[in-house]
Amino acid sequence: MPKSSAETSFISASSAPAADSSARLRQIGFLPLLALFYGYTAGGPFGYEEIFHSSGPGMALVFLTFVPLFWSIPISLAAAELNSILPVQGGFYRWSRAAFGDFWGFQCGWWNWTGTFLLNSLYGVLLMDYLSSYFPWITGNVKWLGACLALCVLSYLNARGIQVAGWLSIALLVLVLIPVAWLCFVSLFKLNYNPLLPFTPPGQPFGSVFGKGLALAMWNYAGYEQLSSMTGEMKDSQRTFVRLLAWMTPLNVLTYILPTTLALAALGNWQQWKTDYIVTASRLVGGPWLGAAMLVAAMIGTASLSNSTILYTTRIPATMAEDGYLPAWLGKIHSRYRTPARAITVSALVYCVLAKYQVEDLVNIYIWTRIATTLLTLFAAWRMRAKAPAAPRSFRIPGGSLGLAYVVIFPVSLCALKIAQSEDYVWRWAPWLLASGPVAYWILRGVFKMKPAPESNYSATAL
Repeated sequence: MPKSSAETSFISASSAPAADSSARLRQIGFLPLLALFYGYTAGGPFGYEEIFHSSGPGMALVFLTFVPLFWSIPISLAAAELNSILPVQGGFYRWSRAAFGDFWGFQCGWWNWTGTFLLNSLYGVLLMDYLSSYFPWITGNVKWLGACLALCVLSYLNARGIQVAGWLSIALLVLVLIPVAWLCFVSLFKLNYNPLLPFTPPGQPFGSVFGKGLALAMWNYAGYEQLSSMTGEMKDSQRTFVRLLAWMTPLNVLTYILPTTLALAALGNWQQWKTDYIVTASRLVGGPWLGAAMLVAAMIGTASLSNSTILYTTRIPATMAEDGYLPAWLGKIHSRYRTPARAITVSALVYCVLAKYQVEDLVNIYIWTRIATTLLTLFAAWRMRAKAPAAPRSFRIPGGSLGLAYVVIFPVSLCALKIAQSEDYVWRWAPWLLASGPVAYWILRGVFKMKPAPESNYSATAL
């Protein structure tokens, strides 16, 4: 059967020579990539402790154990297959464009980039919140300037090169896991309670505790498609990408379940578990030294999250600029460090401006953009089965049509449930954030006359 011109372009892209990447982009191998990806998707057992208070320890542990089967694993399978067709820099954004055309490709990239402005500005604020627990004078403008300094330092390290960001992530990972392992070891000698009881908070409506726990679990297992944004900077990207996805869910499940389960079994005080309570729990289980070590680990984990977020999200505007969606200067690669330094700089400036404000609630608005880009990725896997059925696939979602249905239906259902349970203020403002995508597209195309480059210009190492 003769192949369509679109399918021919996909096939040529997936088989384009990888040698070009070494001349244009620096690349790193499996270990620093694993640390970067872990830093982005987990970063340690921090920030999700509210799930035990809101849903009860039993339901919380069920969510943390089984939600990946219907959320992160399907997303990983879809991303792995799409990457085997188009192993290109910009990953999920370019997959969406290949599957659905220029308009939806732009929306995917725009929503991801602008939405994460809210997310990464929060990480800078959280770092200062941790410090302010020891230094109460860190408030107001001092807190804002400290957040800006932290964000600028991490952005600078990212601009210095992928190797710097990768090896920094390895160092941060080691520093995080030492006190986590310490907590697990100490807790083993103080097990006094059943960590599954009560299953739900007594007297609480089941629907309420179910919805809160599901939302928190989805948040903590989100973002598995994001690593594809830097495919061009991976050595042996098709094989490495699949290996990373295979490692990530088990690592994150262990991170979220093991230390908290042991600490709950030692303390039994699930009612007191709120955000960042793991630091207090460490002090109660292991004394002040372990508490201080876990506080430092929590700060390092937040820095790791920010470091990885800067890396993944700034590759998207750089790739969009190369494709002609955004001004070309934004995608210019630094001649020495081989990074999109201008995209990193612009993003860092926006992070710093937003760090001045209370953005915690705005992160709930950002979640709608994350859901939108995830849904586009999942539907792209389905669409490419019809659009390019004969394109080479070094990885294919197992199970045929049933496997593809599993990959699409369960995450889409969870996303619909999450959107339906959004707070009133999220319903009021999140649609405006999503609407900024079509508005920006029409302004850039109609007013500034920007014209996207053909998809056939993609190579296995676009940039």
